Amino acid sequence: MTTPLKNIRNFSIVAHIDHGKSTLADRLIQLTGGLEIREMKAQVLDSMDIERERGITIKAQTVRLKYHAQDGEDYILNLIDTPGHVDFAYEVSRSMAAVEGSLLVVDASQGVEAQTLANVYHALDANHEIVPVLNKVDLPAADIPRVKQQIEDVIGLDASDALEISAKSGMGIDSVLEAIVTRLPAPKGDINAPLKALLVDSWYDTYLGVVVLIRVIDGKVKKGQKIRMMNAKATYELDRVGVFTPKLVAVDQLGPGELGFFTASIKEVADTNVGDTITDDKKPTTTALPDFRPAQPVVFCGLFPVDASDFEELRAAMGKLRLNDASFSFEMETSAALGFGFRCGFLGLLHLEIIQERLSREFNLELIATAPSVVYDVVQTNGETIALHNPADLPDVMKIEEIREPWIKATILTPDEYLGSILKLCQDRRGVQKNLSYVGSRALVEYELPLNEVVFDFYDRLKSISKGYASFDYALIDHRPGDLVKLSVLVNAEPVDALSMLVHRTVAETRGRIMCEKLKELIPPHLFVIPIQAAIGGKIIARETVRAMRKDVTAKCYGGDATRKRKLLDKQKKGKAKMRQYGNVEIPQEAFIKALKMGDE
Repeated sequence: MTTPLKNIRNFSIVAHIDHGKSTLADRLIQLTGGLEIREMKAQVLDSMDIERERGITIKAQTVRLKYHAQDGEDYILNLIDTPGHVDFAYEVSRSMAAVEGSLLVVDASQGVEAQTLANVYHALDANHEIVPVLNKVDLPAADIPRVKQQIEDVIGLDASDALEISAKSGMGIDSVLEAIVTRLPAPKGDINAPLKALLVDSWYDTYLGVVVLIRVIDGKVKKGQKIRMMNAKATYELDRVGVFTPKLVAVDQLGPGELGFFTASIKEVADTNVGDTITDDKKPTTTALPDFRPAQPVVFCGLFPVDASDFEELRAAMGKLRLNDASFSFEMETSAALGFGFRCGFLGLLHLEIIQERLSREFNLELIATAPSVVYDVVQTNGETIALHNPADLPDVMKIEEIREPWIKATILTPDEYLGSILKLCQDRRGVQKNLSYVGSRALVEYELPLNEVVFDFYDRLKSISKGYASFDYALIDHRPGDLVKLSVLVNAEPVDALSMLVHRTVAETRGRIMCEKLKELIPPHLFVIPIQAAIGGKIIARETVRAMRKDVTAKCYGGDATRKRKLLDKQKKGKAKMRQYGNVEIPQEAFIKALKMGDE
């Protein structure tokens, strides 16, 4: 029995990180009886260990709740809990396409932050009805009138009837449920039309294979039905259809406006493209849903196993992670210094960190990551343009017409007193200021910056300058030509490809010097002198020397002629020169890891 459309509400919760989305979701689940008290735990929908530890949401999760409203009707509420972090904006935008309304959660003490804005714009792009909710109103620092004013000034939403709640203590949650029913629109759809459903997400389950999350627009989905994915042009027979309450519950069928899942012995998550249209194989719909652009990786880095024998395990582990995260891409690469490994693409630095942590945690792998780099467009003299993922693969300088680097538009919200240092930070990173306005006592700065300058440690620097008060959000704009050079690092006259990077000519010398100084401290002394050099093409721009360890060869000469000592020392010197010629410099793994964590000291 499918629920009538007028009694269904599909909504998502959007907010900046830490404003209480997942906690609000917990309270809604608890109040509607989705889980019994003994099954409740904090942040029910954040199922990965890493999500729980860091207190962030990475994967969008969905849950279906039953609610008996004050008007006496029974409603089905489908909630999608979305991530707040900029790297996972992709998860947010596709979740928005599956629902009709959003709860905008704003922390009543902190007010509107940069990612509150970004996520609200996703919701507005999807034509959502938005209900503002002020959370944490029971905190002593809460300032409700100021935050309401901010929502009106910055976002342009009417906040006069914003709900005031505390998700932690459960205060005001009833009013949220009522608002969902009364202020958000019901979905539209026709049960008798041919099946048309949106593929919202998919992940791999060890028992069920690939689980596909769908939003039914028209028609119905039932067990045993043969479906077709219009983009992937694949057909499957459904083994099971169900909903999350957050537990998996099988149902007979899903009708229009409903969110649920199906399994169909699909082997690979890569076979299910997010945003694909699912229809009936025998009676297909004529028009597919508007296409969803796939997530584009913006940051690339090489991942290599510390122990070369772990390579196959790393390959298998990456394959498994790829099952659950379609936005993560990788291909094999080799490096003279680090052996076999993979060149991986990520949505951002947090995404990179999380994949790395999951690989070491879930698969017990020890990894080295090379310096993160972005994708450059290299225009060659013959008119060809190639996408460069790895600075080590840069073609010969004579063949390059120009190198274009990606630029982003960054939005930074900061308290007034840190504005000066933040503007200086952006200027130092070759930023172009576009806008500066005030929202109450806080400054809203818009800058255009090269992504290359942001991926290293911009976010960390921003947080330390502003004592954690500034918030930051970015979006890619375009590729622009830049005066970029390849900085190579040579150890004992051998280039170390894992440390090469593309930098702007103006900062090349400083970067090179810092790199050499760092490596001098990190490479242990050998029996011969080791020169460490930074070079642009054939020109050396910085050099440091690691001194040789010396054995006291003259210890046995007590007294006697000075020429005896001289002879022994000369012999030692020759031996060292020969050693340096044939000797291998062992660069410890820690040295790579630390050298790649370059700061702006």
